[in-house]
Amino acid sequence: MRDHEIRCNLRTRLLTTYGGDPSTLIIDELGICSGLARADMAVINGELKGFEIKSGRDSLGRLPSQTHLYGKVFDTMTIVLGPRHLKKVEASSPGWWGIVVAEGSEGISLEWQIIRPELRNPGQDPLSIAQLLWRDEVLEVLRGWDLARGLSGRPRKYLWEALASNFSLYDLGAIVRTRLKLRRNWRAAAAQTQCDEKYRPFSRSLGSLSRPNVLHTC
Repeated sequence: MRDHEIRCNLRTRLLTTYGGDPSTLIIDELGICSGLARADMAVINGELKGFEIKSGRDSLGRLPSQTHLYGKVFDTMTIVLGPRHLKKVEASSPGWWGIVVAEGSEGISLEWQIIRPELRNPGQDPLSIAQLLWRDEVLEVLRGWDLARGLSGRPRKYLWEALASNFSLYDLGAIVRTRLKLRRNWRAAAAQTQCDEKYRPFSRSLGSLSRPNVLHTC
């Protein structure tokens, strides 16, 4: 059983669950923390849900660093793995991670067993969430809230810091998810038709967000 088989099966299951929901975007390989890691798949709707795939042929060598970085960003995280990795992952992964075992022979429909349901991440990092947005996206958000004074010509790290420090974690997450759904030129746009499936981006307004209370802009 290869990574590609699990990925296609996961995508089919996600499309079955969310395909009729216009508020949901499903993407391959979402880069986080300025490219330090990429989640195999992500679902963006009222939450930012990450999915990591570890087939029986994959190594777990990168999993500790991935665990640390995913914990900074995702609302929920689920690892989908081959049976041979179960004991090690069950013992080493955070308790809020969901664990699903995918089992089956090549060419045969995979069977999925939920070992542990996903829970809400208790330890997200606002700056890492802000870093999901590109520089022009952050600047547009800051301008929309009249928070961009003195920041237009500064490096993107200052824009991320301003975005992260001026909003609650709840509002920051909503802003970032909305901007990601509005993005049209994803790096992996060409991959969005893999396995003969398509994704449907969606946008919504920021009208329900509360105004920030503390300003830290220059």
